Amino acid sequence: MQAAGTGEVAGAAKLLCFFLGGQEYGAPITEVKETLLVKPITPVFLTPPWLAGIINLRGDVLAIIDLAQLLGQAPTAINDDSRIVVLLWRDPEDDDARPRLAGILVDRMAELRTVDLGALETPPATLTPRGAELLRGVATVEDGAPLCVLDLPALMTSERMRAFQPNA
Repeated sequence: MQAAGTGEVAGAAKLLCFFLGGQEYGAPITEVKETLLVKPITPVFLTPPWLAGIINLRGDVLAIIDLAQLLGQAPTAINDDSRIVVLLWRDPEDDDARPRLAGILVDRMAELRTVDLGALETPPATLTPRGAELLRGVATVEDGAPLCVLDLPALMTSERMRAFQPNA
């Protein structure tokens, strides 16, 4: 049975997974538009360090977020394995809002995974409070490694992000 509008089946969700600083993260595939090779990113003056800059994506200006820095980690070192994950999201507080796009820098892609969202554990105390508030929880994958599941609505509507959105 599918939960209305979520793409999640009976507590399970298919996640697009990627690595940041050696840690695996996942985002619901229903909230991912596409992945891109890293293209030249134009820095924007007087923005926080976690806003890497902007790119031109088929005629649209797309903000690129250095997710590692937003989570309190070292900046993403761009190399041949790095990717931009283009997120598609809606503001949960605005029923009439059109979908918005933003890109996040990741170190490298990982495999798709299906995770039982009902079995997520709370984020570990070692995470900063700012980082923990952007996660739905932590899943344990087959090899016993932790997988941090991002809460994209919380990420995109966080106080830090709202300051850089139109009509904020």
